[in-house]
Amino acid sequence: MSNFVQLPIKALMVLLFLAVAFFSEAESVDSERLQTVYFDAARQGDIATLGAYYAAGLSPNVADKKGYTALILSAYHGKTEAVEYLLSQANVNACQEDNSGNTALMGAIFKGNFGAIKALISADCDIDQANSQGQTAAMFATLFNRTETIAALTDAGADLTAKDSSGNSLVDIALSQGNYELAEALSEKQTVK
Repeated sequence: MSNFVQLPIKALMVLLFLAVAFFSEAESVDSERLQTVYFDAARQGDIATLGAYYAAGLSPNVADKKGYTALILSAYHGKTEAVEYLLSQANVNACQEDNSGNTALMGAIFKGNFGAIKALISADCDIDQANSQGQTAAMFATLFNRTETIAALTDAGADLTAKDSSGNSLVDIALSQGNYELAEALSEKQTVK
């Protein structure tokens, strides 16, 4: 069967499953199973399944016990098309943090998914939003020597002089990772401003 036919069938099956879960008075429906299917769909970039959940009324900002939303999971797992789809959903909170204060943008940077990174930079979030350790997206990019991302964050107005909760600057982070060229480039950018 072609993928074109399988996607609508899969979406209909998920809708049917959700309808039974939400409208049935039977105790046999397992809400944990529904959550597993939903969050697995985000990890796999399964837009049809995500769409079925939203059509059934689920908020795109629902999070699991670690605070991971579908957007955070899709970004972390490199599913650029799913990230773009999720960003297009009404009321999606692109700035939502997990339990450690990390955002979808930070997850995409961690994994090096530049397509998702570009989409998330364009979202209406504070480009210098910090996690619980005071780390910003630019710090994540510096930690993993993601120079293309640092350039995109800089273009979006990221503060290259920011320090985390331990007092580490981007230059300090680059040096701690042995990224001497990046540390020098960051120092030059800071003096140019």
